[in-house]
Amino acid sequence: MVDKDINRLKVVLAEKKRTAKWLAVMLGKDPTTVSKWCTNKSQPSLEMLMKIAEVLQVDVKDLLVSNIPSRAEKVIIIQNS
Repeated sequence: MVDKDINRLKVVLAEKKRTAKWLAVMLGKDPTTVSKWCTNKSQPSLEMLMKIAEVLQVDVKDLLVSNIPSRAEKVIIIQNS
């Protein structure tokens, strides 16, 4: 199964205790558009991703799903080998 999640916007909003509706207002975007970003049905442009990071006060990398396994995932992979 291929992981289709490209961004972590929904997770970061939850961590910041903010809603998609709040983000839509802050960005001047339609709430439906932001909702689609949060569910990974569509993706914001790189320029918009940078604005989102600025509004949420996070590094843009925090908004992206990494294909590189975390340290914990590497340990599990090694243990299972």
